[in-house]
Amino acid sequence: MSSHQTEVLIVGAGQAGVAMSEHLTSRGVPHVVLERDRVAERWRSGRWDSLVANGPAWHDRFPGMTFEDVNPDGFTPKDRVADYFAAYAKKFDAPIHCGVEVTSVRRHEGKPGFQVETSAGTYDARYVVAATGPFQRPVIPAVVPEASGLTQLHSSSYRNPQQLPAGGIMVVGAGSSGVQIADELRRSGRQVTLSVGPHDRPPRQYRGKDFCWWLGVLDKWSVATPPKGAEHVTIAVSGANGGLTVDFRTLAASGIKLVGRTRSYNNGILSFAPDLARNIANGDANYLSVLDEADAYIQRNGLDFPEEPEARILGEDPADVTNPTLDLDLAAAGITTIIWATGFAVDYSWLPAEALDEHGRANHQRGVSAESGIYFLGLPWQSHRGSSFIWGVWHDAKYVAEQITIQRSYLDHLKDVPLNPGQHTAAPLNATRSESVVVPQGA
Repeated sequence: MSSHQTEVLIVGAGQAGVAMSEHLTSRGVPHVVLERDRVAERWRSGRWDSLVANGPAWHDRFPGMTFEDVNPDGFTPKDRVADYFAAYAKKFDAPIHCGVEVTSVRRHEGKPGFQVETSAGTYDARYVVAATGPFQRPVIPAVVPEASGLTQLHSSSYRNPQQLPAGGIMVVGAGSSGVQIADELRRSGRQVTLSVGPHDRPPRQYRGKDFCWWLGVLDKWSVATPPKGAEHVTIAVSGANGGLTVDFRTLAASGIKLVGRTRSYNNGILSFAPDLARNIANGDANYLSVLDEADAYIQRNGLDFPEEPEARILGEDPADVTNPTLDLDLAAAGITTIIWATGFAVDYSWLPAEALDEHGRANHQRGVSAESGIYFLGLPWQSHRGSSFIWGVWHDAKYVAEQITIQRSYLDHLKDVPLNPGQHTAAPLNATRSESVVVPQGA
């Protein structure tokens, strides 16, 4: 196996890795990006076929490049998003190596930096940035045993209605993925049951402006931490079908059966918490609060925006809410498939334990790890609410790059300090990039 040297090694060439590479390139910091698949592969093969970005094209992008072939107010298809990142990386000649998997990162003994083991050999790196994002390990709760005979898959494995066996479908989870998949399945003619847990439900648009704009001018994107008790609350928002406000009453009227949070399974019976009405009411309250703040902003700033009184008409609760189903015989209901839209867990087992907390999650402040020299990027709420959005990760990457630059400036003072006998010489701090650029194939 070959051996390589670089000052900064970035793991992952999704939106986080590309953003990190851009900021290091602009600062002249030698680095390399290692990606086990293709650039932005999760956008290509880790999503269902019809997925579009949840924010409009004017918003969900990096500052340095627009989507030239997408209406600014439209919602970009997933493959076009992946192409965007591949093109963006080529724009500044990002040193990306595809088809290389990182297996371990361990601190050197007796010299600075880390030994990084990969499928293409060993790297000696002064700094390591974990830019693998939050969507690493699909989570399927241990509720329904495999012996049940039901087809079970995570939302990340769902592609289209045709891949599923005949019969009804239970979708568990009412965030962006769950509601979009449930709606697509119902539109295809399938019988769908949707398990609805706690969620936020912002308006897709209000008084002529997208919710992404409203969250910006209302200073919602800059909030540093989620409200207490809402750390894991999903956001029911969608750009599908041109972008519509998610409305569970409308979904019920379309034929989707609504139930509460999935709780347990026993002998073919799936049981649900009696919380459907509360979850929908809390989602409504979140929705109306955004309208209230938007109205106040318009009045305070003397803006002439069109009135939209019909946005406050919620309609009657469907029978599923007023007379909730708490137990469902799946066979009697004709349900043969369960899609778990239940999120992801991270997998940082390849990093030093000192960089992680007791649960194996990133131990960091704004991406700066507790283990000196390790950095994280692409995490939800990394620095603010917008961190998990495309534009948000770009700004987080700028901050992390600044922190690396600061550390480099301190280490410049060691250049003339004699090494201890037997100590290895570290790579020059101001070395130029020696790694070749590997253009992603098929991107």
